[in-house]
Amino acid sequence: MTIRSVAWPLLACFLFAPALAGSADEPRQIMWKDLGPPADQSFSRLSKLQALQLSDIADVRERKARGDKVDRIELENERATSRKLEEAGFDVDALLAKRREYMDGTKQRTRSVNVALDGQTVRMPGYILPLEFSGKDITEFLLVPYVGACIHTPPPPPNQIVHVKADKPVANVTVFSAVWVTGRLSAVSTKKTLSLVDGASDINVGYSLQASVVEIYKQ
Repeated sequence: MTIRSVAWPLLACFLFAPALAGSADEPRQIMWKDLGPPADQSFSRLSKLQALQLSDIADVRERKARGDKVDRIELENERATSRKLEEAGFDVDALLAKRREYMDGTKQRTRSVNVALDGQTVRMPGYILPLEFSGKDITEFLLVPYVGACIHTPPPPPNQIVHVKADKPVANVTVFSAVWVTGRLSAVSTKKTLSLVDGASDINVGYSLQASVVEIYKQ
């Protein structure tokens, strides 16, 4: 598997993410992809085919710059594809420079939050990882995007973990419960200690949320 084949789906995930929905009169329903920083609008005019063509151009030019072997057909295809994009009104060199900047910053983006959500009342789904209890009821927990996150696998990036404090203790939920959480979201980075069967682990968290409602997940 090439670097390009891995990098493109990750890049596309950000470039083509839909805009957030909601209104001032009700909680804004968000999904996990919305917690990442907004997509770079430099690529918004590219169709999926044109984005793939740009990736092909980058692949050929980067291999050539490294001194790797690039055959004549690949070079001709690169030039022809570049001309097509330029004829469509795109500055290929500028887009490639922006693409390199984007790919180089991928790790940083996994830690970056969407500051536009700070202070917003939101509704979002996820899975519970309990932190604090009142009797058998849960008062504080981490909300994560998939079952087993932080337990059976390495933790998700910080911007994919939300620290939740509930206004009222949450009953009849477990570590595997899928829930909808409604409340005020804050883009505040913290570190929380999660107790596990084989010890404890410090988890970097990108958001906190004061939950007014925690309910069992239903589509």
